[in-house]
Amino acid sequence: MRLRNILVAVAVAVSLLGVVYAFQHPRPWVEYPGIEYERFPIPPDYQVPGEWTFARLMYPAIRVQGPRGNQDWQHGAANWTMDYPRSDRHLSAAIRRLTRIQVRSVEQCINPDDGDEIYYFPFLYGVEVGYWNLTDDQVAKMREFLLRGGFFMCDDFHGTREWEVFNAKMQKIFPDRPIVDLDNDAPIFHTIYDLQERYQVPGEQFVHTGQTFEHDGYVPRWRGIYDDKGRVMVAICHNMDLGDSWEHADNPEYPAHFSDLGLRIGVNYVVYAMTH
Repeated sequence: MRLRNILVAVAVAVSLLGVVYAFQHPRPWVEYPGIEYERFPIPPDYQVPGEWTFARLMYPAIRVQGPRGNQDWQHGAANWTMDYPRSDRHLSAAIRRLTRIQVRSVEQCINPDDGDEIYYFPFLYGVEVGYWNLTDDQVAKMREFLLRGGFFMCDDFHGTREWEVFNAKMQKIFPDRPIVDLDNDAPIFHTIYDLQERYQVPGEQFVHTGQTFEHDGYVPRWRGIYDDKGRVMVAICHNMDLGDSWEHADNPEYPAHFSDLGLRIGVNYVVYAMTH
């Protein structure tokens, strides 16, 4: 009887531990070194939680970018850190000002290999996905995240080659769901701002070259993948660089009308993700 009581007590303890774990806060906030920024000012209220947090996808890449590129993608300075953390915090600040959403001032970097952390953040942003190289386990985690109601926005990839790299992994995530062009009357373009009139948003290279495109990505493509209920769960921004439009919103050399549209798109997508 004594052994049976001990086993029951252990079973109850394990069960309670699972309940406690389910309600724990996600992993502590960490700032990683980026390709462009290694030390960026931390907001004084960075520890204050919010009802929405900018979540950035971490991923392995087919090749690293820039002279400071790091093959060990889990420790920063990798492709997923492009524009980070400046663009994340600028968009977060904009959503604070332009909506009534309580927004955390700092981002959260999400490693899909870290247990269930990804499920705490229903909005997930991926940059430079023309270089991502998700493992089979990460593909499965992304599929589960999206089918549970998550929303994935991907941005800053350009031209035919980068599309092919992106599409190869996306087809593994959803081999049975087509990527379609989003119609101008799609609700995602009308949650806060009516954005049926859109144009190509270039990266900061426009300041130096005057070109809005990169590689052979001449035409901006607003695409998506829908779930069975007609919800956009993957919002694909191809041949544009909204991340740069957020990052350089305070740069007087970067044309304001690009940041104007980029921030409005970001606000619309976040509100859509929270309401659909």
